Amino acid sequence: MKDFAGTPGTITGLFLRIAQFMFAAGAIASMASTSSFFNFTAFCYLIASMGLQVIWSLSLALMDAYALAKKIVIHNHILVSLFVIGDWVTTTLSLAAASASAGITVLYFHDIGGCTVVAECFKYQIAVAFAFLSWLTVFISSLIMFWLLAAS
Repeated sequence: MKDFAGTPGTITGLFLRIAQFMFAAGAIASMASTSSFFNFTAFCYLIASMGLQVIWSLSLALMDAYALAKKIVIHNHILVSLFVIGDWVTTTLSLAAASASAGITVLYFHDIGGCTVVAECFKYQIAVAFAFLSWLTVFISSLIMFWLLAAS
């Protein structure tokens, strides 16, 4: 297997996993800091999806950090297959949750005009932006993992 940027056990792979974790945690923190996110199913779905993303990204970031510390390469075909499946599942869930939340945010707060507390609306928008940034970094990782699997 090739060793290129973003593969497991590299510094860029660790950076991507940390970025995924941070953006997903930011989306959760921003959404959970509002008083009424639980009134919208899409926002609850965003919290659940980003929670899964936090767990997945943190566990792979710890594994990347361990591989960097021990100077080992994680290119086992079985592990890379697992990473591909996990990344594609979390990518799909993250995009669906971010898109649904963005749709609700635009529909409810801009089109209907149901946003009476500006600070809370801003937190919803920040959470959606973090969710899309998390999706983007997960998508990059999933493409790298797929490419790594195809190269083997």
